[in-house]
Amino acid sequence: MKVKVIDEECERDLETSINDFLAKDIDVIDIKYQVAIGVSGEEQLYCFSAMIIYH
Repeated sequence: MKVKVIDEECERDLETSINDFLAKDIDVIDIKYQVAIGVSGEEQLYCFSAMIIYH
């Protein structure tokens, strides 16, 4: 069993990265998705990430 963690600044980039990884010949067990939001002054910072558990 292995784990791949992918982290991007926007949802669209995360989707592309996940799809690129899933295009490989792997057996996916599970995918965990998370969004983190931070504030720096008046700016909101987003972090979109996914953990893919696979064989």
